[in-house]
Amino acid sequence: MKSPFSRILYGGDYNPNQWPREIWDQDMDLFRKAGINSATVNVFSWAKIQPDEETYDFSQLDEIIDMLSREDYDIVLATSTGAMPAWLVKRYPEVTRVEFDGRRRKFGQRHNHCPNSPVYQKFAQRLARELAKRYGGNPHVACWHINNEYNTGCYCENCEKAFRVWLRKKYGCIEAVNAAWNTEFWGHTFYDWDEIVAPNNLSEGMGNGWARKTAFAGISIDYDRFLSDSLLENYKLERDVIREFDKETPITTNLMGTYKGLDYFKWAKEMDIVSWDNYPAYNTPWSETAMCHDLMRGLKGRPFMLMEQTPSQQNWQAYNSLKKPGQMRAQSYQTIAHGADTIQFFQLRRSKGACEKFHGAVISHSGSEDTRVFKEVSQLGAELRALGGGILGADNPAEVGIIFDWDNYWALEYTSGPTVDLQYCGQIHQYYQYFYDRHIPVDMIPIDGDFSKYKAVAAPALYMVKEGVAQALEKYVENGGTLITGFMSGIVDQSDNVHLGGYPGPLRKLCGIWAEEIDALAPEQSNTLRFVGGGESKCGLLCDLIRLEGAEAIASYGEDFYAGMPAVTKNQFGGGTVYYVGTQPEKEGLFRILDGLVETAGVKPLIAEQTSLEIVRRRAEDWEYWFILNLTGEPQPSPATFAGETDMLAGGKIGEGELKPFDVLLVRRQVNR
Repeated sequence: MKSPFSRILYGGDYNPNQWPREIWDQDMDLFRKAGINSATVNVFSWAKIQPDEETYDFSQLDEIIDMLSREDYDIVLATSTGAMPAWLVKRYPEVTRVEFDGRRRKFGQRHNHCPNSPVYQKFAQRLARELAKRYGGNPHVACWHINNEYNTGCYCENCEKAFRVWLRKKYGCIEAVNAAWNTEFWGHTFYDWDEIVAPNNLSEGMGNGWARKTAFAGISIDYDRFLSDSLLENYKLERDVIREFDKETPITTNLMGTYKGLDYFKWAKEMDIVSWDNYPAYNTPWSETAMCHDLMRGLKGRPFMLMEQTPSQQNWQAYNSLKKPGQMRAQSYQTIAHGADTIQFFQLRRSKGACEKFHGAVISHSGSEDTRVFKEVSQLGAELRALGGGILGADNPAEVGIIFDWDNYWALEYTSGPTVDLQYCGQIHQYYQYFYDRHIPVDMIPIDGDFSKYKAVAAPALYMVKEGVAQALEKYVENGGTLITGFMSGIVDQSDNVHLGGYPGPLRKLCGIWAEEIDALAPEQSNTLRFVGGGESKCGLLCDLIRLEGAEAIASYGEDFYAGMPAVTKNQFGGGTVYYVGTQPEKEGLFRILDGLVETAGVKPLIAEQTSLEIVRRRAEDWEYWFILNLTGEPQPSPATFAGETDMLAGGKIGEGELKPFDVLLVRRQVNR
């Protein structure tokens, strides 16, 4: 597919307004040496370019844009609306958020506007219009970047009123709301719309942070949907005024991987290109980072932008380790391998003050080019320039889809019971890790995606099954597809009301089983899986007590009062097969089950050879690009599969030696070779 860019964008967040003018020329010289060709500017400059309610001052931004244009940069131009100026909060305090515990924010930090404040909307839209009017015709503006890292959470009166309007549109009448939220429980029946209040810690909410629970999941899930929609409307307001003056330049906002608060599949429909910020911790599994890349690619089924990563260390995590020699380069190629058409950093020059002064940058506080980080950035810049634009727009073909759904994310983690240890992303990642380790490409897909594209579909913890989903999965399997799901699936509808008639609800016929009860095991407890044909694996977390209704058992429990009962099943349904995993196996047990799934579905790995290296393929019209990455931290044998081929990065032939930690090979092959 065609990329909106003519080259791999290589650069990142640049804030020359934080520095004296003489530093700018030094920056341009250093960036030239590093191969930087792109800069993201104006991300947090609202206060600079609008000093009061009526005045706009673009003089410094004009200088910055002119300088970057002369240097032939691709400019990612932000709208600055992620951090409000102090005068706006002083004059209109209602623009700030009310937090989950009921406190209204004062001026400070960022990302703290009320999404349903008409005042905020007015001034943000005006600013975006002025920027688009001024710079929309500049050919060096390669992408518009709206706001920054949108995040959710406001419980003010404006939001309450807007929530009631949102509910009227969704449900039509108050009786439908009561039915959806099961308000007969605890006698919470509503008789008027203005009786409904935001579900925070002063009402239905319980606890703080993303681990919080709720007395009524129906209202809390709807409020999450509402907040996601509200912020999306903010994005669309700015996008639409930009389009009045610039009809073609792609428009984006930077997402945050598996961030819980926003339904990114819904957001992606309104974005021209997906971009995201990748900040793994020192101990984040590489498979989890790869999963996030695949999720970002899957939001639109297209290549994405890496808007931010650090060249070395973060500053805001608990332990901000340096990236080891070669790690940034390898991480960047992993990103490109999974679908990125850009590599961008936060930040290009390290800030001298405030909370991100220790966040890594291309130019350190020393201002020197004689640093390890600068040399590694320069090496990558030279390689990307030599690589050219042939890989731009290349896709990542996959035979396996894994369903990721924000409604399920919210609902599963709101539910009170059966265990506090059940986390949605962890359930998804354990399945993803299997395919990652086996070099089997994966698409992360929405609940309403086209399942027919895949030989196998995984739907772990598909707790919420909305209208039409069971029918779509049945059609997929009937037509020959292979599905795997399991415990805590098919339990509730879109309002978190249980599907009556036995678990897994509308998936019961498809799976050929009835889960009569669900046992919760504490961390120190476990059971045993005993596989038909021999072999055992420990299991825990949850144990479904399963009765067979057409399915066959492929593993049973070995302990407790339900010893001998089915734990993992397989069911023929039409022309396809459904696997049901009724417990949490340890890794080797789950991988054994998934080996059977892959064999049944006829899914093939990219290479047959066993290797601990990460192997990823992108495919353009005439060429395939094969990425071979050593992310293990230990030397690894070079795969014999690629022996004798040319490494596009180093230029030499690939031999039978070892790849050092964070070594990368890139092989280009003609399609259908």
